Amino acid sequence: MKLSLYVLMGFVLLLLISTKVWSADFQKGLNAYKKKDYANALREWKRLAEQGHTAAQYSLGVLHGKGEGIPQNHMTAVKWYTLAAEQGFAKAQYNLGIMYRNGKGVSQNNRIAAKWYTLAADQGVANAQNNLGLMYRDGEGVLQNHQAAVNWFILAAEQGNAAGQFNLGVMYNKGKGVLQNHQAAVNWFILAANQGFVDAQFNLGVMYDKGEGVLQNRQAAVNWFTLAAEQGSAKAQFNLGMMYDKGEGVLQNHQAAVNWFILAANQGFVDAQFNLGVMYYNGEGVPQDFVHAHMWLNIAALQGDKDAIERRDFCANRMIPSQLEEAQNLAAECVKKKYKGCGTECILKLFPHKR
Repeated sequence: MKLSLYVLMGFVLLLLISTKVWSADFQKGLNAYKKKDYANALREWKRLAEQGHTAAQYSLGVLHGKGEGIPQNHMTAVKWYTLAAEQGFAKAQYNLGIMYRNGKGVSQNNRIAAKWYTLAADQGVANAQNNLGLMYRDGEGVLQNHQAAVNWFILAAEQGNAAGQFNLGVMYNKGKGVLQNHQAAVNWFILAANQGFVDAQFNLGVMYDKGEGVLQNRQAAVNWFTLAAEQGSAKAQFNLGMMYDKGEGVLQNHQAAVNWFILAANQGFVDAQFNLGVMYYNGEGVPQDFVHAHMWLNIAALQGDKDAIERRDFCANRMIPSQLEEAQNLAAECVKKKYKGCGTECILKLFPHKR
């Protein structure tokens, strides 16, 4: 009995010493990584990973997945994530779920992705809980179940996960998996929006504009649309342009409307392209210009906007052949650039830099 006890105590002591050494060596790798000394980080972590150190295995997966200090290799990343995940390392389980979800380093497989997300989500990884909610919502890798989706979104949202808060707001807004409740939707959108979640900011703009879940407040709508628009949301840029164009929640300003429409149009937002064509045609916010009116209407028409086709052809009847040729060339050039930078010279004229 005594011998067994001494052996056991010796084993525990050896384990504690090994764990302490492992921890120190892992920290060396982490310190090197923070300094972007990837070669030393790789050396420290690989030795530990080959001995079964889960955090080192996970970290190697990150290095290979991002291609930091070594050529990017998703298959190798999956190998290391799998070793850590099978030992119960939650972050590795989550990342492995991402790899299977996106088909990186492995064949795309939603069912296996859901399995790994579930294991990580059960350990409280908020991003895994949110992603699992999305899979139940859409029926990808699991049977569609809106109530289960809501339950996972709640777990993520209550941890402060902005995406989970937004997605939970959407479920309340649409009444999927839960009784429809616009006020609850607004509450969750606000939490996500205050973290800078752009789609939540846009949705709040819509709800304040319509008075859903809150008292109608067009000024508040403008404020939320502005936050989303400044982050590059094309639909928010378009809606903000509409608010300036109509003078809703803000002083009417056609020049500002043109500015926001151009930003949305540059992202391929067809309604903004159509509106720009109309504003150039009418000379609202910009000098009347049939060439640019035709250009934008033509671009919208090429995206399938039937109203744009009619307006474009009407505009063409007021143009001389040289103007029409110029407009068509401008449209072709803009489409070739995938709308990037088209019409930005107008923004510079309307909003010159202060001197």
